[in-house]
Amino acid sequence: MTSIVQSRLDALVARCRREVDEGRLPGYQLAVGFDHEIVYAEAYGDAADHNRFHTYSAVKPTVSLTVLELAAEGLLDVDATVASVLPSFGENGKDTITLSQVLLHAGGFPTAPIGAEAIDRQQRLERYASWHTTWEPGTRFEYHPSQAHWVLADMIEEVAGRPYADVITERLMTPAGQPRWLAIPEDEQGDIKDVFDVGDPIDPAEFKALHGVDMPKTEVTNEALRVFNDPMVRAGGHPGGGGIASASSIAGWYQAILHDRGNILRPEVKDDALRTIRQTHPDPLGTRANRTHAFTIAGADDQKALRGHGHTSSEWAFGHGGAKGQIGWADPATGISLGFMTHGLDRNDLVVGRRGIAISSKAGVLTTPE
Repeated sequence: MTSIVQSRLDALVARCRREVDEGRLPGYQLAVGFDHEIVYAEAYGDAADHNRFHTYSAVKPTVSLTVLELAAEGLLDVDATVASVLPSFGENGKDTITLSQVLLHAGGFPTAPIGAEAIDRQQRLERYASWHTTWEPGTRFEYHPSQAHWVLADMIEEVAGRPYADVITERLMTPAGQPRWLAIPEDEQGDIKDVFDVGDPIDPAEFKALHGVDMPKTEVTNEALRVFNDPMVRAGGHPGGGGIASASSIAGWYQAILHDRGNILRPEVKDDALRTIRQTHPDPLGTRANRTHAFTIAGADDQKALRGHGHTSSEWAFGHGGAKGQIGWADPATGISLGFMTHGLDRNDLVVGRRGIAISSKAGVLTTPE
């Protein structure tokens, strides 16, 4: 019978603790799921068991899966245009963009501006009308950090007639035995760890030497990520990056999805989300996307570690990380799920990437005998 190998778990824990012991992170939570439950969890450094953390983009699959469930019910159509549900979105030449393209970061509006007005739905709908595309929809993959999931959230709200965070919680979180991740009321935020900068800035020359191109500009800056410390922003429930969760909740949710037999997702929705690769265009740095409508799939090639998985993940491991090293995934081949949350915003994304690969690689062999 497959089980966790203690020496492998010890190696994973030791690797995580190095980040705090050597001064790179202030603290973290680590959680390992296996056989329907959390089999190991620890808070280390400046973190406690009761704390919750900013998941950033690791919350995205909960939004996407809710959309897919609504589509399975006939309330949405992934092949229909966004404008058929949100008419203002169709303005400025965006009338042919489909829901599927938005789910796959193929909509062509990765830099569309959205700021403080995001808290107000009517202002969001008006803002969509002003957006334009920067490339032909469906022809590329370019990560949409926040834009796509605001659109998805408003589509959920439009057809469900209720706040999107409530719909997501009721459909994807409660049946999985997990608490709300989005739109945390201000009077329930006392256990959330504020994020702050750590480490030295990235060396542009090192980045170019590694990737062959200059560092791309992004809206996902440390300054932007610190905005999520604002209680009002946390309560607003940013659907593309405003998740709040513990590592155990992340790993527990992935266990629930991994073992679900129709209590959370319809079988056809689960199969599509975990097995149907729909986005294979490379990102701007040359990594093939390998995405379903909801998750990033590890893949069988040599790029799985660049997709947020470890070198040891199986081909069909599925997950979605978050900015600055938040980790969430599950691997059907081993039954392992992993959650890793920290409140340290490392200024060097190369360090962040190496850390995530190392941690996920050690977690990927937890059931492999020495």
